[in-house]
Amino acid sequence: MRRALSILSILVILSLLVSCAQQPATQAPPPQTEAPAATEAPPAEQPAATEAPAATEAPAEEELVFATVVKSIAFNWFKRLEEGVLKFGEDYKVKAFMDGPSQVDSAAQVAIIENLIAQGVDAICNVPYGVPENEPAQKKAMDAGIIVVGHEAATAKEGTLHYDVEAFDNCAYGEEMMKELASRMGESGKYIQFVGSLTNASHNEWQDCAKAYAEKNYPNLEFIGKYESKEDQEVAYNTMKDILKTHPDIKGVLGSAAGDVVGAGRAIEEAGLQDQIAVVGTSIPSYAGELLKTGAVDLAMAWDPATAGYACNVVAYKVLKGEQIVDGMDLGVPGYEAIKLVIGPNGVPVIYGAAWIKMDANNMDDYPF
Repeated sequence: MRRALSILSILVILSLLVSCAQQPATQAPPPQTEAPAATEAPPAEQPAATEAPAATEAPAEEELVFATVVKSIAFNWFKRLEEGVLKFGEDYKVKAFMDGPSQVDSAAQVAIIENLIAQGVDAICNVPYGVPENEPAQKKAMDAGIIVVGHEAATAKEGTLHYDVEAFDNCAYGEEMMKELASRMGESGKYIQFVGSLTNASHNEWQDCAKAYAEKNYPNLEFIGKYESKEDQEVAYNTMKDILKTHPDIKGVLGSAAGDVVGAGRAIEEAGLQDQIAVVGTSIPSYAGELLKTGAVDLAMAWDPATAGYACNVVAYKVLKGEQIVDGMDLGVPGYEAIKLVIGPNGVPVIYGAAWIKMDANNMDDYPF
């Protein structure tokens, strides 16, 4: 009996020892309850992950947009001007482009400006077909905070342009044109004038100054009249044909729009009168080249429209950046290295360069535009 109890005691003790040995295994889960602490490490790294998009979403500097509006995009003159606009965009790292109606029309030009206002462009360079017709839209653009600079618009009213840019003093250009015509007419005889529009500021200033200069210096010249070509060679051509009928003794023609001398020259050449009638006016070789060769057009005067388009945008850029425009300033554009700054007849500040050129049969190849 005692031996059996001893054996039983030993078994009890062994059972207790086994039970104690198994107890740690059954308590292993408590360390697992601390496992979430290990999974909390990623949230500590989360801020870095959420900060990355903030860096990529930072807004880039907004690109400036400069629009140049011209009388018509169909003219070679303005196609050349567009080259200067695009070059300005490249050099100044802005978006620069040209727009305009397919045919000269002030209402269509105004509609384009209205659209640009709605788009919120930063600057507009405008070459108006009719200066008064474009003024309300220009003022509206200025009121919207858009920089507006004109070209061929020296008579614009104060408050409708920040500045107007001219390749040269308009009156001096008109006087030079008259000097060239008078010398070819022998300083005597009848002459006429063409302007693109009777409301085109530059054209009329050229011709009015030419006429005044003739009255003062060439008493034997007889002025017949000023005719509107509507910037259309065919209109100038048909008008010249009528003039040859009513004034068969006409001896001189002055032109303003680039196609004026071309239309007049064609009518004169068809009549076989290229040696009797002198033709001088604004044009370029791509328009008047063949007639310069035949003598139906004696002299084409102009400025490089590419540099004019470039200079107009440079002025707009400087105004936008808060830079003051001063007399004698160098715009960094050929012909505009020492500008002349004056107040125009109706209050708009006018910038004049010194950039006219003269082209005849001998040197026209030097100006391939």
